[in-house]
Amino acid sequence: MTAIVIRPATPEDSALIYHFIRELAIYERAEHEVVTDVQGIRDSIFGPESTVSALICLLDDQPVGFAVYFFNYSTWLGKRGLFLEDLYVSPEFRGLGAGKALLHYLAREAVAKGCGRFEWNVLDWNTPAIDFYESLGARPQSEWTGYRLTGQALTDFAGSTL
Repeated sequence: MTAIVIRPATPEDSALIYHFIRELAIYERAEHEVVTDVQGIRDSIFGPESTVSALICLLDDQPVGFAVYFFNYSTWLGKRGLFLEDLYVSPEFRGLGAGKALLHYLAREAVAKGCGRFEWNVLDWNTPAIDFYESLGARPQSEWTGYRLTGQALTDFAGSTL
């Protein structure tokens, strides 16, 4: 029987987290979009101004996955929520319960912190992940369309006059 352990990440995990981020980006066909590096991960997740947290998943003491999350807020619920930014398990370790253990850990964290929601996004073509999430009772929020300002569009809008 494999022993799954979830633990909070530490600054010493920055290179490991970066490794998993690169693997995730390759899986999502977006490796070219990763512009950070190990130091960027260390600064943004573990720096004094950080608003995010990370977890490391171990199987028999071997790192096999990670999650990065933060707390947001729902005005309609009048409560904060937990938003899962990334969850990834290396392909050779999928199907062994690591992803479910990470989600379970985060669900317990959300309940312990009084959150009204636990949310995340999934690419519409990622059928294995969609099927997995729905098997846990999660449901898609198809009535909402996400929008994003990034790069030059963000810079231009921020610098514009109203």
